[in-house]
Amino acid sequence: MDDLKGGECAASISDLPLTSAHWGTYRVHASGGVPIRLSGFERDPDPSPIGDSMIDTLKGPCRIGKPMVRHGFLNRSTSDTRDMRGRDGFVEMDWDEALDLAAAELSRVRDLYGNTAIYGGSYGWASAGRFHHAQSQLRRFMNLFGGCTVSRDSYSSAAAEVILPHVVGQLSSLFVEHTSWKSIAEGAGLVVAFGGMSIRNSQVNSGTTGSHEQRGDMLAARRNGVRFVNVSPARSDVLDELDAEWLSIRPNTDLALMLGIAGWLLTEERHDQAFLDRYCTGFDRFRDYLTGKTDGIRKTPRWAAGITGISEEEIVRLARLMADTPTMVSASWSLTRQQNGEHNYWMLVVLAAMLGGIGRPGTGFSLGLGAVTSVGKHRGYLPWAALPTGKNPVESFIPVARIADMLLNPGAPFEYDGQHLNYPDIRLVYWAGGNPFHHHQDLNRFRQAWRKVETVIVHEPFWTPLARFADIVFPATVGLERNDLAASPRDGYMFASSKVSEPYGETRNDHEIFAGLAARLTPGQGINSDFEQAFRGGHSESEWLGELYEESRRRGREVGHDLPDYETFLRTGIFKLEPPARPMVMLEDFRRDPGKYPLSTPSGRIEIFSATIAGFGLADNPGHPVWHSPDEWLGSSLARRFPLHLISHQPSRRLHSQLDHGAHSRAGKIKGHEVCRMNGTEAAKRSIASGDLVRIFNDRGACIAAAEIDDRIRDGVAMIATGAWYDPDWDADPACCKHGNANTLTADRPTSPIAQGPSAQTCLVEVTSFDGDAPEVTAFVPPRIGPAPSS
Repeated sequence: MDDLKGGECAASISDLPLTSAHWGTYRVHASGGVPIRLSGFERDPDPSPIGDSMIDTLKGPCRIGKPMVRHGFLNRSTSDTRDMRGRDGFVEMDWDEALDLAAAELSRVRDLYGNTAIYGGSYGWASAGRFHHAQSQLRRFMNLFGGCTVSRDSYSSAAAEVILPHVVGQLSSLFVEHTSWKSIAEGAGLVVAFGGMSIRNSQVNSGTTGSHEQRGDMLAARRNGVRFVNVSPARSDVLDELDAEWLSIRPNTDLALMLGIAGWLLTEERHDQAFLDRYCTGFDRFRDYLTGKTDGIRKTPRWAAGITGISEEEIVRLARLMADTPTMVSASWSLTRQQNGEHNYWMLVVLAAMLGGIGRPGTGFSLGLGAVTSVGKHRGYLPWAALPTGKNPVESFIPVARIADMLLNPGAPFEYDGQHLNYPDIRLVYWAGGNPFHHHQDLNRFRQAWRKVETVIVHEPFWTPLARFADIVFPATVGLERNDLAASPRDGYMFASSKVSEPYGETRNDHEIFAGLAARLTPGQGINSDFEQAFRGGHSESEWLGELYEESRRRGREVGHDLPDYETFLRTGIFKLEPPARPMVMLEDFRRDPGKYPLSTPSGRIEIFSATIAGFGLADNPGHPVWHSPDEWLGSSLARRFPLHLISHQPSRRLHSQLDHGAHSRAGKIKGHEVCRMNGTEAAKRSIASGDLVRIFNDRGACIAAAEIDDRIRDGVAMIATGAWYDPDWDADPACCKHGNANTLTADRPTSPIAQGPSAQTCLVEVTSFDGDAPEVTAFVPPRIGPAPSS
């Protein structure tokens, strides 16, 4: 992994260095030793254009080149300026000054309040590398420092992560053995996609990806005769080429549709009772709910029609088709990000069990086909080695989406997965990797919560909203500026990702930043060696990479993969695991012999009724999937004031908020604003035309976006991509984002006390034409840099 040298010319494309990111792997073309463009990895049939912005964001006004400290933070001894975060200016500092300042704050908080008062925020998507992985670097540092409060689960699928272990098994384990598209093409006759399976989402992967195969795999299944049904408010959530039937469902009512189908299967005796008897437990309790014995309401297609907006005839026809055809039922990850999202995935498993296809080729249930590029991919598996982080001495944690609750309510009780806990009193937030001003809900509430923190320290390459809302900003390198090993356990490739550009300005990688802090601090109890030495582990970067590779090589031998020695690997920078000889089928062993291969649930079987969940004593939760009307949906009284259900989906031109300032993301905006889509009928009601600026609002906040008419969206729905950099209108209305950040509108409401996950998709709004001159979008204009104004 030598640094890139020389000119553009190379003997062949394979001689060019590689760089890997969450959106793919690319060859780097250079001129005079400077990278000038990327081309997709030659084995990638469908490279993502998101990578185009990796070059154009290496430099520019949004890049941070020196350590920065907020003006008001420097004057904190004379006045409290925490409410100035986000609009304050910054002062450049040299590294020694900034590291001394941060080290002093870490020591102060630990000495006065203990390690529990430090929140180690990181969200894992910052780097695709096994060594330069921001979350791992942060946790290694904090654990050696004595620990910190951390988060559990993910914004992507928290509800599934918590509920599925009670029902069928750990989500991470199910992903490893997930049924592949090859199996679907060979064994299924029908794919029913609740929430769709948008190809835009499958550009990315946790870790890296070597080849984007979702599009080709979907089309191969269609050519093999597999039919598709898209159950979504948007027709575009399934590829046009799949000729999918579109069932235009009211948002947040998928559970009612699944229950209506299940009720028909039971009434018509089309369910697989033999499968339920042998492989499941608790169906008798659930049967009483379906028939109305427990609540007086029979869950029929007619009942479901009144909730979902899909006709009774269409529901019956779909139920009959599913009973007659080998069926794969899939649920998008967005279904977990709804109020009571736990029940959507629970019911997905129950419906698949009633159909009896679990463990058979191509059928059963899928955990989000299209959600990321690895779901359904036919690939080899290896648990690649990563930077060891050690054990956190602090037991305090929060569900990841409850950070605002924690900051606003220190000491308050909360429930999580049957536990009764209390929020810690956080005094310092240290964030490396991720952007909470993107992925958290109700940003106006979050902004108020953020004021409660005494000190915010972040690592950032760019002037993102997180950097603007920080007190101390350490400028970090990006992937093109460092060597690493890039791999994902669910992808099948490992790459030597090369340093092809010198670090911008005075930027440093996360490892060096933490090492600099460690040199100024004493470690936590039980660490007898020098803190910096303990953190570095006695290795340089290149030595760490060699160690991680050799550990991966050892793990490979344990699961039947023979990796070459390190020097041989570096000559090409590519290693691909051999895929399995047969297409993957999830829970195939369990189906073959449930006694020999029991599930990890308490009963060892699929738990349609969970005594554990019932034992939590939660109101309206009897221990099996149940329908409850969300607080915000098109069937609620609130819809009279806010008649549009807002769906804030993943973007097609960036990963979350990453590279929003790049040319590829900005090219997708209209007049510099994020795009809000609605159909022509809804637009006409509001005298809105494509290209018009609009104001989207509810009682939580507002944002300004640009309208686009799209008749592939059902009535009563507006759609906007997440990830526009948060840009409050400080001059007129701070509750309004000038740029179009959807999370100024979404509710900071937990899915339920089980997972406490985010429920961003449960959100009602109104949209009107924007009158007057729109405020200038300043999301990509750096803050004021210079001496602090005299007091």
